[in-house]
Amino acid sequence: MLLVIDVGNTHTVVGIFEGDKIRGHWRISTDFKKTEDEFAMLFKNLLAEQALNYTHIKAVVISCVVPPLIWILLQMSKTYFKVEPIIVNSGINLNIKIKTDYPDELGADRIVNAVAAYNIYGVPAIIIDYGTATTFCALDQNKNYIGGAIAPGIELSSNALFEKTAKLPEVELIEPKNAIGKNTIQAIQSGVYLGHIGLTRELVKRFKKELKGNPKVIATGGLAELISRSCPIIDKVDPLLTLRGLKIIYQLNS
Repeated sequence: MLLVIDVGNTHTVVGIFEGDKIRGHWRISTDFKKTEDEFAMLFKNLLAEQALNYTHIKAVVISCVVPPLIWILLQMSKTYFKVEPIIVNSGINLNIKIKTDYPDELGADRIVNAVAAYNIYGVPAIIIDYGTATTFCALDQNKNYIGGAIAPGIELSSNALFEKTAKLPEVELIEPKNAIGKNTIQAIQSGVYLGHIGLTRELVKRFKKELKGNPKVIATGGLAELISRSCPIIDKVDPLLTLRGLKIIYQLNS
């Protein structure tokens, strides 16, 4: 079985593949202080939910945007799973070309999403990941990753309002009924949610002008479903895009 790990700044998503089938997947908080032994105990419990143990895992693929955790997860894989994991970076076999100024700077999560988008949905494509940051990635018709855009994520924007202002409260992120809020909570929900809708529409519109063909717009990340309800410019919501991309990268590099 294949264990895939996607480490983001806020959350870590873990999946187990048995052949082409996802046996199980989980979203947990990213903990910068965990040791390899603590991660191993966490994964032991997750595996136990599927009646599995360490010996069932024959390969590991890791995407990580938190550099200190790369070495820790590498050591955990070697010690407990007895495998040398594949660490996602721009230098491995991806079946796409990265045509940016500095390919080594490209985040592993953006690489994985681009690989998944090409192999599952084809090119050209625009991939939006609603995570701690909201990232937009562009794949041209020649399967070149040509660049993208990065904006503060929805939760990050909302939390910044709460933390950096004296009177604004922390609010639940929901789709507002009206753009004109009748109270402070409604006003924040309108500004954060509808503001992100506007951000999405404008960037997708400009990306499409710069990409040839008719790119498909694929959204992923924890809040993709919420945004897509009011944003028909999104063609497909795929919450497991990154996990599926990690499996494809394993197949390309095993």
